[in-house]
Amino acid sequence: MVRLSQRMQALADMVTPGNVLCDVGCDHGFLPIYLVQKKIISRAIAMDVATGPLSAAKEHIASEGLSDKISTRLSDGLSELGEAEADTVLIAGMGGGLVLHILSENPDRAKSLKELILQPQSELYEVRNFLFQEGYELLDEDMVLEDGKYYPMMKVRYGGEVTKREEPTEQQLYFGTFLIQRKHPVLKQYLLRERAVTEKVLKQLEAQPATDVIEKRRQEVKSYRDLVEKTLEEMQ
Repeated sequence: MVRLSQRMQALADMVTPGNVLCDVGCDHGFLPIYLVQKKIISRAIAMDVATGPLSAAKEHIASEGLSDKISTRLSDGLSELGEAEADTVLIAGMGGGLVLHILSENPDRAKSLKELILQPQSELYEVRNFLFQEGYELLDEDMVLEDGKYYPMMKVRYGGEVTKREEPTEQQLYFGTFLIQRKHPVLKQYLLRERAVTEKVLKQLEAQPATDVIEKRRQEVKSYRDLVEKTLEEMQ
């Protein structure tokens, strides 16, 4: 029986039971193996753009006797996913820029899914803003701290053409709507760290000779620090 890390377990917990999963960037295939073994899902597709990880996933799937339930496929993002082949797509373990690339390259396929579970490791603001602008609705969020790294994740689905929706705030785009609302303890830890980091950066900037570039950077950092402080106050 496969055991998952804390980060992977949190992702697995977001998958709707009974759905067919497509794991994009499947690495060693542990997450779909776990979900099938636990009978949370009955079938899955494990996809990767590189032959090495895909071969490793194929071996692990075979060693667990699940080759008839989990297929492997070489694919750049969603390019090799057929229509109505999956209900849930998981995209995790990669930078936000790559997540945006995958969603932008095959927008119709992405928007046809029942749910997307995303765990971008950078550019959270850009990812959240893209999802809002493209008409996705937020279903769930979580955040874990593992081995000194913070991992925010979200579950979304396309909500159709909506002419009027409430614009997300800067706080929501940076830190996550549900994470703030739920006063998530890991988000609070993250914000406390961000406050300490920005305070240190501000002191370093203030110690440097005043130039237009330094002043612009100081204002940017100060604005972000103030946003962190405001969010922390609201989470008390």
